[in-house]
Formats: sequence, structure tokens, C-alpha cells
Amino acid sequence: MAGLYIHIPFCESRCVYCGFYSTTLSSLQERYVEAICKEMELRKDECPEPIETVYLGGGTPSILFKAELDRVFLYINKVFLKGRDTRNMEITMECNPDDICKDDFRLPELVNRVSMGAQTFSDERLRFLRRRHTSRQVRTAVQRLRDMGIGNISVDLMFGFPQETLADLNHDLDEILRLGVDHISAYSLMYEEGTPLYRLREQGKIEEIDEELSLQMYDTLIRRLGEAGFEQYEISNFARPGFRSRHNSSYWRQVPYVGIGAAAHSFNGSDTRSWNVADIRRYIASIERGERPSDSETMDEDTQYDDLITTSMRMREGLDINTLKPKYKEYLLERSKRFVDGGLLGLDGSRLHLTRAGLYISDSIMSELMW
Repeated sequence: MAGLYIHIPFCESRCVYCGFYSTTLSSLQERYVEAICKEMELRKDECPEPIETVYLGGGTPSILFKAELDRVFLYINKVFLKGRDTRNMEITMECNPDDICKDDFRLPELVNRVSMGAQTFSDERLRFLRRRHTSRQVRTAVQRLRDMGIGNISVDLMFGFPQETLADLNHDLDEILRLGVDHISAYSLMYEEGTPLYRLREQGKIEEIDEELSLQMYDTLIRRLGEAGFEQYEISNFARPGFRSRHNSSYWRQVPYVGIGAAAHSFNGSDTRSWNVADIRRYIASIERGERPSDSETMDEDTQYDDLITTSMRMREGLDINTLKPKYKEYLLERSKRFVDGGLLGLDGSRLHLTRAGLYISDSIMSELMW
């Protein structure tokens, strides 16, 4: 199997925390759509395996006009899916709740999964994040998606806001569980350099919550979602049985994928990663000339090992050490021994994985396991 990612970078306004490549240059939408369709044509022979998952991310894909979305999916079907039966594929589109609530909103027919950014059910915190939607619109959007026949809905949730309490988080969890969604991606609020949120903290206008409270929030999240029937199959992702994100899981399992659009990344499944330029004007101009504006990296064996550690160890199942070459297997067993002895890693047969206790310091553990 392989994956296809299409990046739609347009947003009406940028959220304070966002570190992904995005733009508010809506005047370029039509040219950009034509460019990504042309890039698909340029790269039609690049993927060695059949596409099994498709993901439209951003940015805000739901901001595109219906005719633009239809054109994108026409090319996805024509170039990569080649008219195959898509019923057993996972085809995801990211949507904003307020877009879904518009009277004229329609999903392309191929879409069978929607990922929606709720983030929080506090309207005050939504305004702080500069989100366009309200908490009420999240509830309305979920119901509208169900009415449209979407049986696989994922919702993003954030925690760790300035001045947030455990009671605030529990309220958000009450609300998100009441929605009856199938998948939840839960992230601690990150202060990425270059974002407005980072600058607010550096200027002393907001204060990050302390580490102990952040860990209590993460523990509460894991406990409550587990009690509600969600499995934590990855550090930040929770799914009802049968509803894991197949596309995102392919990233962590090092399945090949093709990334289309400005700033999109691609991976050949073994040793080569590439990425398109993160500049919408340069991207469009290059594609219009018939050239893909990208750079690439061929990884040596040591880098491939490190890459495997930082992806597979995020998953609940971890890494099968028997798939490693002898020198890397020996090294990993040596480096992981103190974590296994300390209860932070588990070794079940040949499978090395994080334990519940290890989840809280996963980054430092993975750093210690790298070459």
C-alpha cells in the first residue's frame, strides 16, 4: 500500500500556534489548484505501489470552492486511483467546523473520513487561538457530517493552554465524548519558534503551564479516553476499535507516500525523502514551467535507523527488533536495557515498545535510542 497527501495551504487567518506552511493569499487559489493537478500528472509514475489512503490537509482544504475541490478529486481519481473501487480505501479531508456549517457546504463524493479541528470547547480559548469557529459549531458540524453519511469522524483536541485547569480539560473531554466521534488526536499546546504564540510567551504576555500540570493533563486524557473505549495506538492518537487513521499510521510504519503541493513531503519507503518548496508563488511558477520545485535527501543506514526509531516507537506496537540488521539490533538492545529494567520500555518477544510510564518522557527515550 502507499499514501497520497495533498497540501492545501489556504487559511482565512492564521492560528496563533500554527507552524505548518500556510498562506492567506486566497487570490492564488485557482492557479494553485491547477498547479497541484499538474504536479499529479508530472508524478503519475512515481509511486511504486497502489495508493490505498488519500489525505487532503492544510491549511484549510474546506476553504476551497466546490468546483476547485471537485477538480482536485477528479485528478486524484484519474492519475493515482485510476478509477479503482474506493470503498475499502481511506480518503480523508481536513475541514473547519464553520465551513461544514455553511448551507452550501458539500463534500466531494470520494471522501469517507473527515478530520476536524475542534481544539477546545471554550469559546474564550478559541478566540485566543484565533480560530474561526465556536464550540456550538463543532457540535452542529458533527451532526451535519453524520447526516451526510460520514461514518468516520476525527476531531483534534488541544490541552495545556495558559491558565487552563484540570477542570477545564475535563469539561472539554466531557464535550468531545458527547459528540460520539470515532477518532481523537490530542496535542499539548506547543510554542513553536516563529509563531505568534511563541512571541507572546517571549514578550511575557502569557505564561506556559508548568510541567507537572501538563503531565497530569496527559494522564487524565489517557485515562478518560481509555475508559470511554478508545485505544491509544500512538502517542497523541486515540481511536475506537477499527478506526485508527490508516494514512497517518503509514507515516509511522514507513510506508511510501507521495506529497503534492507547496511544502508537501514525500518518502519512497526506504532511503529517500523529498520536499517541495514552502513558497506558494515559487511553487506555482515552477509547476507551470513543468518543473517540480523540490529538494531531496538520501539517507545512509545510520540515518535510516534513527528515522525508524522516531517513527515506529510512537506506535503502541513499537518496533520489531528482528527486522533490524545485527549491528543495530545489538545496539538497540544495549541502549534500551536500562529503560526496560526501569519499566519505561517493554520488550515482548521481539517487539520493543513504550510503556504507559514511558509515554511521558517518550522524546528523551527515543533520543537515547538513536545512533
